Amino acid sequence: MNGFTRRQFLKLLGATSAFAAAPPALRAATTAPRVVIIGGGFGGATLAKYLKHWGGNIDVTLVDANASHYSCILSNLVVTNAIPMSRITLSYANLAGKYGVTVLKDMAVAIDPDGHKVTLASGMVLPYDRLVLAPGIDFVPIPGWDPNLAPHAWQAGPQTTLLKNQLAAMPTGEFFVMTVPKSPYRCPPGPYERACVVADYLKRRKPGSKVILLDANPGITAEPHNFGTAFSTIYKDVIEYYTNASVLEVDSVNKVVLTSIGSFGGAVLNIIPNQQAGKIVRDTGLTTDPTGRWAPVDVLNYASTTYPDIHVLGDSQASTQPKSGHMASSQAKVCADAMLRGFAGGAPYPAPVTNSACYSPITASTASWLTAVYQYDPASKAMKLVPAAFGEAPAPSGDNYQDMFKWADNIFADSFM
Repeated sequence: MNGFTRRQFLKLLGATSAFAAAPPALRAATTAPRVVIIGGGFGGATLAKYLKHWGGNIDVTLVDANASHYSCILSNLVVTNAIPMSRITLSYANLAGKYGVTVLKDMAVAIDPDGHKVTLASGMVLPYDRLVLAPGIDFVPIPGWDPNLAPHAWQAGPQTTLLKNQLAAMPTGEFFVMTVPKSPYRCPPGPYERACVVADYLKRRKPGSKVILLDANPGITAEPHNFGTAFSTIYKDVIEYYTNASVLEVDSVNKVVLTSIGSFGGAVLNIIPNQQAGKIVRDTGLTTDPTGRWAPVDVLNYASTTYPDIHVLGDSQASTQPKSGHMASSQAKVCADAMLRGFAGGAPYPAPVTNSACYSPITASTASWLTAVYQYDPASKAMKLVPAAFGEAPAPSGDNYQDMFKWADNIFADSFM
């Protein structure tokens, strides 16, 4: 951990949360290029907004299977009933009404990269000049796992409500068993954050109950200082933390998980599986990284290295950057800027910078934070971490807890308002 302060963290957020206004050259195009975006999370929604906001004369269509977006940001607080689901439900109305984005409640089922066409579940076929895939994550299957019995709640919405209800119904003195997937996965601090807020809930509501935290990684992958301290002090009698515990099989009915270090059971089983790119990304043949799970991209514009007219944003892409809502939004602005420059006959900006920041509740009234900045390195053609702008909060605090909601609201507004 470095000497980063809360004041520096807030200043950094203010400096990097909004991309510079698009240069006048981007508005030079006289035709209306067609951009189709699959996935309306923070990556897809931000891209749709900023293509219209900066470019104007762009035909933008956003396709998502849901009528609204349920934010994973703050969703762990819905699990513990600290906030309602409505607090993380984000509408596409402003994208359509204010910016002129065509929003379709539908799902992409096939892509013709050579014909530049997307087929939707409804049968509609959308031609495109540029296609952007931002479908988020999918899960690597686990034998015996039924998410309706052992919820993941790693895609916010009905799963969040299911886990919330299971936690509320859990008998006092029982175990809440949850797994941490092998890195990389969506929201690196998220599982440890969930363990903390559930442990806090159990201490207050169901004394004698425990969280069994089974981590497939060799140690805490994000905010090791703050989460490690919380596990060993505040929750030393509530959280049992195990490392190198890869999930092998799940008995969803009897709520038992078999791992590489043994079997564990409890009243609630929260299985967060290993993750991979969304199905439409995999089906299109874009997941060509060494693991076969993620889609490599050119980080100057997030174009696929397989099909340069298809861009991949957020959780599904393979790069050195973490998978988070804030990062997806940051990548979307780089992509929008590069795309508009391309439509105007120019090249992408050669030195993009992205950032990812998050707040993590530790108790019902305190939170920590984590920030990272990435800068393009022309030698490796990759985004490299800027060491001086990486760090976690010195300690959780009440001020951080209040700032967490301001940070979330700023991201919500930047993407959807």
